[in-house]
Amino acid sequence: MSNQELVVLGQSDDAGACCPGLLTAPLDEGQAVELAKVFKALGDPVRLRLLSMIASRAGGEVCVCDLTPAFELSQPTISHHLKLLRQAGLIDCERRGTWVYYWLVPEMTDRLAGILTRPAGEPMPERTAPAGATS
Repeated sequence: MSNQELVVLGQSDDAGACCPGLLTAPLDEGQAVELAKVFKALGDPVRLRLLSMIASRAGGEVCVCDLTPAFELSQPTISHHLKLLRQAGLIDCERRGTWVYYWLVPEMTDRLAGILTRPAGEPMPERTAPAGATS
């Protein structure tokens, strides 16, 4: 076993690292809880489609009135899914008269990408065979 210390994300001395990846250091409990909420929000096909529709919209925002017809779901169900995406920090919204307009929060998707991306040029660590395994 190595003498290396495990550095927990968010507790390293490297203040310049805004989004350390999973291969850099293990998550602390708070970060794991926070990220689990985001991944749970993304784990539903309807919410994933909603996020995709919002993110890919020309102009960067979309009215809820344009989202609802794409699904065979009631307006309250669509609103519930949008609320969960907002609570996860993936989208934000603004009411304009009768309608609500939604847009992507790119900082969150950038953060997720940074956490899941292997640093460029760095090879994956070599896996070792479990004890007792034969090659």
